[in-house]
Amino acid sequence: MQQDKEWRSISERNAEINISTKQVFDGALLKVWKDEVELPNGKTSGREYIKHPGASVVLPVFANGDVMLVGQYRYPVGDVFLEVPAGKLDPNETPLQTAKRELQEEAGLTCKNLEQIGSFHPCVGYSDEIIHLFIGWNIKEQDQNPDDDEFLTRHRFPFKTVLEMIESGDITDSKTIITVLRAERWWRKHEPFEVSM
Repeated sequence: MQQDKEWRSISERNAEINISTKQVFDGALLKVWKDEVELPNGKTSGREYIKHPGASVVLPVFANGDVMLVGQYRYPVGDVFLEVPAGKLDPNETPLQTAKRELQEEAGLTCKNLEQIGSFHPCVGYSDEIIHLFIGWNIKEQDQNPDDDEFLTRHRFPFKTVLEMIESGDITDSKTIITVLRAERWWRKHEPFEVSM
């Protein structure tokens, strides 16, 4: 852990100091800010970034070792993607509450066991977003209840198949790749029940 402290203390010397902040866009989901900062060398520069409420994702694992992903058309990229059930945190909602809500809304599932397996920042160069990762098992199926503007298809695959789809490039969504790979490591270590990987 000494190496962790060394790189951090060296890198923190390069921290930038905020001089001014201005909100330049206020959307339903995204808030865009433009700040002026003082650099470590004393010069100034601009920083544009998105403020995001954060999100939770869940990889549900069925008793037979299958996992469920959802298919969704993503307008900015103009294509359909396989993704883990996911959604943004609503005001005053914890990451766990969001994970439970999104699992039910998007996948039509509830689970008796839901473990947080980590978190990550998907785009540190232009956003403060953090995504909380969960894995769930002991699953009950229900009806989906997606938002009015969401059109999702549910897809079950063996866990091993999803890992192969990541390797082959069939799954390219970053939150899904990170969640599945972190879940694989967590599952191998804790193994609530045997799953072929």
